[in-house]
Formats: sequence, C-alpha cells, structure tokens
Amino acid sequence: MSASAFLRALKAEGLTVVEVGDWRDHNRNHTGPWGPVHGVMIHHTVTKGSARTVELCRKGYADLPGPLCHGVITKDGRVHLVGYGRANHAGLGDDDVLRAVIAEKRLPADNEVNTDGNRHFYGFECENLGDGEDPWTKAQLEAVERAAAAVCRHHGWNERSVIGHREWQPGKVDPRGFSMTSMRERIRDRLK
Repeated sequence: MSASAFLRALKAEGLTVVEVGDWRDHNRNHTGPWGPVHGVMIHHTVTKGSARTVELCRKGYADLPGPLCHGVITKDGRVHLVGYGRANHAGLGDDDVLRAVIAEKRLPADNEVNTDGNRHFYGFECENLGDGEDPWTKAQLEAVERAAAAVCRHHGWNERSVIGHREWQPGKVDPRGFSMTSMRERIRDRLK
C-alpha cells in the first residue's frame, strides 16, 4: 500500500488523521527492507501529553531513531501520521507468531526473538503510561479499532492479523490496560 493509500484507508474508516511533517518519506528503509508486510502491531508509549508523544514517536531517541511507528493514536482519538515505511517499533520477535499472523490462526506463545518485526508490521503507538492505571478513552480505543480495521480491509486481512507488542516479543507488556482478544473481536465486527 502506498502512503497515499494508507492515508485514504484511514480516512475512509472514519478517522481524524493529522499529517506530521514529511511523514510519507520519513522511515528507516536505509537500515533494512520494509515488507512483505503481514500485519498490524499495537503499542503503548509510556508517555503523557499528546504533543510530546507525537514528537517522540516521530524523532525517536538517541539510541533508537524515529520514526517509532507509522501512526500515533492520542487520547482524543486522532491518528498522527509520523512515518511510512520501515519504522523502529516491533524489534525482534517470534517467527512462530509471524507464521500464525500470516495464516490468520490462533497465536502461539512468543518465546524467541529471531525475526525482524520492523520489516513485517504496520505499527500504531498509543498515548498511554502503560501502568495499567492510565485510562484508555473511548475515542482512543475506537481509533485503535478503526486504524487496525482500515489496514486489514485494504489488504483483505482479518482480525487475526492484528497483534499487540506483548504477543510478538517476550518481556513486552504493551498495550497494557485492554485485552487484545477483545480488540480483535471489535475489529472482526467492524470488518463485517
């Protein structure tokens, strides 16, 4: 999917989209391939404050340059596009999980880190402290559902193509505060 098609798909799903800077050409493609892409990964940011969160996800850190995702979903339910192409969001994860995502089957436990996830997943970072206490707003959860469904709809994927970072990489806990099983059910219902 081109960057323009990505933008159109998100808007067609009823999302409010904010284009940040040169997001269409902001990527890590020079460090490795992007694609084939097989799924959508959901994260939480461990940050507070929408402007700060978007800026951090766009620029990254000294030891982990941005973009850190494709879209940042803020508390108000807006999707801020910060990059397109390879992004530093998934890291290494489990090849068995990737095979299950491709086959759209039940996920196995993630128990190894042997596969480059940045190559194979669209990433959405969601503004949340990730402490299990910071609330997820109704608007934000609906935006997660709509954003994931938009990508799935474009590719002809079902809800099993959407995973949380915690389902990909051992030791990760994000997104914390809602169930990926219930989110996949919401995505399934939206895709019908």
